[in-house]
Amino acid sequence: MNRSDTADDADVLRDLLHRRFSCRAFRPQSVPRPVIERILALAQRTASWCNTQPWRVHVTSGPGTERLRERLYRHAASGAEPVSDLPWPREFRGVHLDRRRRSGFGLYEAVGIARGDMAARARQGLENFRLFGAPHVAVITSDEALGVYGAIDCGGYVANFLLAAEACGVSACPQAALAHHCDVLREELGVSAERVIVCGISFGYADPEHPANRFRTERAALDEAIDWVDE
Repeated sequence: MNRSDTADDADVLRDLLHRRFSCRAFRPQSVPRPVIERILALAQRTASWCNTQPWRVHVTSGPGTERLRERLYRHAASGAEPVSDLPWPREFRGVHLDRRRRSGFGLYEAVGIARGDMAARARQGLENFRLFGAPHVAVITSDEALGVYGAIDCGGYVANFLLAAEACGVSACPQAALAHHCDVLREELGVSAERVIVCGISFGYADPEHPANRFRTERAALDEAIDWVDE
């Protein structure tokens, strides 16, 4: 289909990609249900292998969020053994380790945590399980039988959810950390054994005054990520 506004569409997408960030402090006000449904409807357009659309999403609000927040935080703070449906990274190495460290140190600096203050770092880490104060969380699951490719399709869904939220004026934070406690999520949300818990997305309206929300990550240059094969 020929379109005369292709460049404008690309500019809109670029602006959304550059504007979006992982929000780590939310205001308490809820997102209206029609806005949440619009985000979900946009994310539902995500491409998937053979159009399987493997994602199923549990979305919390109100008491449902508060109950899950309290349970997750208590479980994580107790030092309980993590339980994940998907394998955790074996290690971070090379440039991936460097990027992970820069991201972590940048966040700690933004919130005033010194590099050697391990207790403060641990407290900040536990904020994941408070959902950073978000009024909602979306927990993304896939069909266990689809294996890694179902999870990959869910990754595309997560990316589109984040962009859709930004387009609707809603901030969000994708959280693999929540899937590190999938036993709690499974029990609280009624997730069946046939579903694999991939990650969570906390979302709501950002607190612009919180220092954690002034931190931004970088992106690698194209020549660090692309290999051209022309011959």
